[in-house]
Amino acid sequence: MVTEDISCTLIPYFKIQEGKIDTFKQMCVEFVKATNTEPKCLFYGFSFDGDIACCLEGYVGAEGVLAHVDNVGALFQEALKISEIMRLEVHGPEQELAKLREPLADLNPQFFSVEYGFRR
Repeated sequence: MVTEDISCTLIPYFKIQEGKIDTFKQMCVEFVKATNTEPKCLFYGFSFDGDIACCLEGYVGAEGVLAHVDNVGALFQEALKISEIMRLEVHGPEQELAKLREPLADLNPQFFSVEYGFRR
């Protein structure tokens, strides 16, 4: 591995139920507010393409990811009542991904091991 960067990126894609986009977007405000308190969060935001929402999230290591999952767990469960996870990508160095494989297994993520790159 060329990089010493331990940051991890989560990218969940949500398929929102018909007629529930406004409700989902209101929940996004709550997700952002809750996540903004997390010291190990590097970036966090939602983007939309019709009834598909994507949340681009970055954290300092697996520890930051797990703190986030714990912090927004109840809100995430509420969001799943009006949407479903179409895909979940987790990107990071393998030593950090190894710490996430078991805790995130129920979400059936696809793990991508970062092997080359840099962060400024």
